[in-house]
Amino acid sequence: MSRSQGAENCVEVGRISGGAAVRDTKNRDAGNFTATGRQWAAFIDAIKGGRFDR
Repeated sequence: MSRSQGAENCVEVGRISGGAAVRDTKNRDAGNFTATGRQWAAFIDAIKGGRFDR
């Protein structure tokens, strides 16, 4: 999945067995990082909870 809403800073998130893989859409050759399903869920919960708000 890729979402940018017209912004220049975009990432792609893909499902993999047991979790998710994330990469920069501008620099796909740089590789990706992976997270387990549990890690990804904790990350999403932190976003929803405002942990990364400035």
